[in-house]
Amino acid sequence: MVTVASCFAQILALIDRADFARAIRQHAAERAAKGFGCWDHCVAMLFCQMGSAHSLREICGGLATALGKLVHLGVRRTPTRSTLAYANAHRLWNLYETLFYQVLARCQTVTSREAAPVLIQAPAADAGYHHHRAVCRGV
Repeated sequence: MVTVASCFAQILALIDRADFARAIRQHAAERAAKGFGCWDHCVAMLFCQMGSAHSLREICGGLATALGKLVHLGVRRTPTRSTLAYANAHRLWNLYETLFYQVLARCQTVTSREAAPVLIQAPAADAGYHHHRAVCRGV
């Protein structure tokens, strides 16, 4: 059992793979895919966002260094730049819109539960620290 998970793993855990597979079938998104599936593309794009990658080279290089950690997520190999560029240009955006709304609905159900107020220290303009009360909602 994993007791500590990276931010990347926590975000991917919000995606229900069964719902994602259903969305793939609904949009026929893997109709012409040859080895680089929608899940691999999704992981690559999330990796790009989380790592603030600015080029295909950065995305592919970063995924190549983390491949051992991504294998358990279903990513079998890192994409080449040309494969990723082709997928970005030709993959249907409707699939990822559906995924967004699935994750949004899941997050809204998680955050609808009340949590106890948390005391947060925030820097003030006078370089001192004042205590502010904030309500933290979530898990």
